Amino acid sequence: MTSFNKAPSSPSRRPAPPPGHWLLQDAKARFSELVRRVHSDGPQHVTVHGRDEVVVIAADEFRRLQGLRTGQALIDVLQASPHRDIELQVALSTLSPVRDVEL
Repeated sequence: MTSFNKAPSSPSRRPAPPPGHWLLQDAKARFSELVRRVHSDGPQHVTVHGRDEVVVIAADEFRRLQGLRTGQALIDVLQASPHRDIELQVALSTLSPVRDVEL
């Protein structure tokens, strides 16, 4: 079984999208099938006016890609730096001046 979405042949219709790609109207009309294809065939692209607009992926894959938002990865990188003991001097004169505003 391919993921090639076949549309009825008509001289005014665009050619069917490649495998794994859905026209928006087809994705809406056959959403359950699109979801099944995500699980069986992987990410599915939805196109609008011939351009990829969204990619539908499984929730587990989304969570994996999103990662944990704890900031721990940044902390680990900073702590592993050979320059972590350097103290930065911030000159206050480099800050933008603040102007008065009448309300």
